Amino acid sequence: MKQWVLGNKGYNRARIGLNGNNFLLANGYMGYRGTLEEYTKIQHTACTLTGIYDQLKGKWREPVNAPNGLFVKVYCNGKPVTVLDSNIKEHTQILDFKSAVHKRRTVLKIDHNEIIITSERFVSLHDLHLMCMRYSVSSLKNCEITIETGIDGDVWDINGPHLKNFSTRFNDNCLVLKAVTNEQKHTIAVVEGIKIKFGKHKINKRKKIITRLIEFEAEAGKEYTFSKYVSVFTTNDNVGDPVEAGFASIQNSLEQGYEKLLENHSNLWHKRWENADIIIDGDKKAQFAIRYSIYHLLAIAPVHSDKISIPARGLSSQVYKGAIFWDTELFMLPFFIYNFPQIARNLVKYRIHSLPGARQKAKEYGYDGAFYAWESQDNGKEACTHFNVIDVFTGRPLRTFYRDKQIHISADVVYGIWEYYKATGDEKILLEGGAEVILECARFYYSFAYFKKDKNRYEILDVTTPDEYHERVNNNPYTNRMIKYTADVAFETLELLKNKYNKVYKNLISKINFRDDIAKIKDLQKNLYISEPLKKTDIIEQFDNYLKLEDIDLKKLKSRIIKPNEYLGGPSGLATTTQIIKQADVILLLNQFKDEYSNQVKKANWEYYEPRTEHGSSLSTSMYSILAAHLRKTDWAYKYFMKTATIDLEGKYKQYVGTLYIGGTHPAANGGTWLAAIFGFAGLSFKNDKPLVNPKLPKKWKSMKFNTQIKGKRYSIEISKSKSKIVSV
Repeated sequence: MKQWVLGNKGYNRARIGLNGNNFLLANGYMGYRGTLEEYTKIQHTACTLTGIYDQLKGKWREPVNAPNGLFVKVYCNGKPVTVLDSNIKEHTQILDFKSAVHKRRTVLKIDHNEIIITSERFVSLHDLHLMCMRYSVSSLKNCEITIETGIDGDVWDINGPHLKNFSTRFNDNCLVLKAVTNEQKHTIAVVEGIKIKFGKHKINKRKKIITRLIEFEAEAGKEYTFSKYVSVFTTNDNVGDPVEAGFASIQNSLEQGYEKLLENHSNLWHKRWENADIIIDGDKKAQFAIRYSIYHLLAIAPVHSDKISIPARGLSSQVYKGAIFWDTELFMLPFFIYNFPQIARNLVKYRIHSLPGARQKAKEYGYDGAFYAWESQDNGKEACTHFNVIDVFTGRPLRTFYRDKQIHISADVVYGIWEYYKATGDEKILLEGGAEVILECARFYYSFAYFKKDKNRYEILDVTTPDEYHERVNNNPYTNRMIKYTADVAFETLELLKNKYNKVYKNLISKINFRDDIAKIKDLQKNLYISEPLKKTDIIEQFDNYLKLEDIDLKKLKSRIIKPNEYLGGPSGLATTTQIIKQADVILLLNQFKDEYSNQVKKANWEYYEPRTEHGSSLSTSMYSILAAHLRKTDWAYKYFMKTATIDLEGKYKQYVGTLYIGGTHPAANGGTWLAAIFGFAGLSFKNDKPLVNPKLPKKWKSMKFNTQIKGKRYSIEISKSKSKIVSV
């Protein structure tokens, strides 16, 4: 079981935030942070909802946290018994990945007595609106115990408060708390039901909070247990009255009981693991880390809707505005494509639904086509602000150009659509809007590109790249190559539609008035400049004149830091005038288009950029791992793989950029862990819709086993040092 359980023994206040991230429970509809039941907003307790956003005037728009229905606090002889108030004798907190169940056991000393608290909870995968908990308390000595449990509407918000017009009620033995969001007037309803056979009960209503007070004389050594069921519904769920839907859910839960609900939930998780598990023999730490990564990807997957996607910090909090970035397409989507194609389809459809917002953004900037939001929320409109970082010296916001200049985002969207289509053969996705997205993105790039007559070529000027520490640069090879890729895919799409769906082809060309654009995009495809490796060194220059910048090592750059959390990029950051980059950029290019470059070029660039990359993004290290594995630099590949896989477990990541809090889980790193294992160490590729492997296993790994699927066929793959076995299942 150790390889399936994340556990902490002992209590450490400094880890409250980290534990909240790592012990997250989620089901794609909501994510409940791994906090303890007695915690409040001060300890960042949160139940983050997908698809519900809110904005207060002058603040960032972000997802809404629902009222906390799992709140429980214990009193002994009138005194609070919590990890925050009492002397802690023992404390254990665990998360079982296999069943997605959170447990805690705490022994607390108070007035020469000991109170033992145990709990178990899960966020149901069987009923996405439901959270369940079993809670027990016992005492070493006879005493008066009061359990306060209910719904706490005084929630943690980063840029809130997002809820108003609170109302509470007690009806049919259920607690109800209802509130409304500011911006779109969404109703959020939380209903709580409880199964308990002891104590005197009172209802306690306060502003934003409704709880039960359960009072009883505790007998020494006797355990008192109750089950608690919490449903969350919103007007976004299209269920009519969210409160009535909540009542129905709770009544059904009370009838079924905790054990049955847990069984239904666990069975679904076990079936997921039959598809998704990667079994590593010989390296327990890697085995644990990769399962942890897969768990977090599955926990936040939108199983219920194709109108939402996976935010950059998953469902761990409101960080990064709950926005969807390019992380989803490049780092998370592949896991779902090859394991859970229906979930992958939902992620792709989200971008199709977001096309109006991308068109609007392009128009606002004076371009044609679709310029996707750098930070996308429920409506696909740009959520990224002009000022994203605070200067630690002046306290003033710094103007950044993420939203304006990260134009590779539209190509990343196209890449995700096409990778999904190639792996699944799902032509319907193109007919349902995918083709339209592809053509509009190609149209955008033609309108953005600059044609230099003297060189007879198109150039891509004034952009920000994955690196981000160097803003507004010219001819970044990753960006330029992805633009060509978009044009290539546009013509493959047109050819497919013309040959197989001619009526659809004609209607689409007419609908978006694309006929005149075909020749333009063909010219862009043919004459777009993409920098080649330099003849003497094989280096692909990061952008025009990059090699003229100061060439210093990372240690020297960091010695120049004056204040903690200085932003290294922007107009005057320390890295801006140097060759130090934030994250894999050229290396990303070499991974995505690996067949276009020789091993000599790959090796030269890996060795050049590796010491010059700060890895200021969790997206970076997995790309270095994959390319290192391809080059058979297995020790380096393993080092970067483990750095990716343990980023959340060890908490070794930036919590702040300037004064901006960027904590939370790192689902892109979770996806990168899977990518590095499967496409790096296993060397998975496909030919004629059949999987092939070219293994480069780390020294510790005796073997690895995993499943994959393509075009509806599933395969079991087993790799050892001496042989590989691929079986259709």
